[in-house]
Amino acid sequence: MEFIDLRTQYNEMRYEIGARIQTVLDHGSYIMGPEVKELEQRLAAYTGATHCITVSSGTEALLIALMAIGIQPGDEVITTPFSFVATAEVIVMLGAIPVFVDIEAETCLIDVSRIEQAITSKTRAIIPVSLYGQPADMDEINAIAEQHGMVVIEDAAQSFGATYKGHRSCNLSAIACTSFFPSKPLGCYGDGGAIFTSNSALAQAMREIRVHGQSQRYVHTRIGVGGRMDTMQCAVVLAKFDYFDWEVEQRMRLAARYDQLLSGHIDVIRQRSNRTSVYAQYTISLDNRAVVEALLKQQGIPTAVHYPIPIPMQAAYARFCPNPHFPISMIMARKVMSLPMGPYLKPDDLSRVADAVLLAAGAGPTG
Repeated sequence: MEFIDLRTQYNEMRYEIGARIQTVLDHGSYIMGPEVKELEQRLAAYTGATHCITVSSGTEALLIALMAIGIQPGDEVITTPFSFVATAEVIVMLGAIPVFVDIEAETCLIDVSRIEQAITSKTRAIIPVSLYGQPADMDEINAIAEQHGMVVIEDAAQSFGATYKGHRSCNLSAIACTSFFPSKPLGCYGDGGAIFTSNSALAQAMREIRVHGQSQRYVHTRIGVGGRMDTMQCAVVLAKFDYFDWEVEQRMRLAARYDQLLSGHIDVIRQRSNRTSVYAQYTISLDNRAVVEALLKQQGIPTAVHYPIPIPMQAAYARFCPNPHFPISMIMARKVMSLPMGPYLKPDDLSRVADAVLLAAGAGPTG
């Protein structure tokens, strides 16, 4: 059993992926080839956003987005302490200051009720993270940002394909960023990502920033980066995208089965009723995580922990938060554990995982 079964996925799509890659090899436009524009058009249409700008990674997407809105040294950007470090990393890279707001225990998403008190005269943006596959409370976050003249950037690295009140993730705020890292619900075979916006001026700025700030060849109107997503990776995503809706349905079906087997016995990270999740991870919460991890490992069942050390407690970020107080993040960092998940997870394997978790946690088998 694999934590995420990419091999079976490839075998299912072998012909389509091979054909797409061969087309790129035949035309030879490895940078900014026709597949780049095709993918951008299809992803924009899927989300409902006016513009999609593919980039070299989810991290680069966040960096370019912050550059496009003019984040400067000393500016403050509010985000969550319970995320992959890239969310804060890009803020610091621009000389800005990450301001962390604790999370909700039920969802591990940023706690909207705590955002207002973190705002100062230096706050320029909010980056909520759509964690484990579901978006945060985007309407409330957008309302706070509008009231204070700030920009919201959805970190949707884990939630492409999810919905919030009927609208797709990546079209819920001024800017959204996603990742096509191989293990994401929609992944390539290397690094890749995309930025979404319906603001044409921001879209133009981000397109220029991703090619070293060029408005045209050798005319540099902005400070930029080398942030393009290569044609080959776009071709892979295009091939996979034809299967994506089916895969999302499978993820939801498998998550519902996990819920049925575990809920009432094990604490499960909850999906709110006004949104959907693509279950980038299916995550539970355990008081005896280390014991359960070890027992599952003995049975050949892989697990993962996202994220065992909150960002403000990492050595590189301690100076931004010398007296960290994020009690919910600290508790969840000790308790969360993700189980095997993916559209090709066999139902029998899922049942075996659930039974193993229940036995290891002391709750007994499902029967």
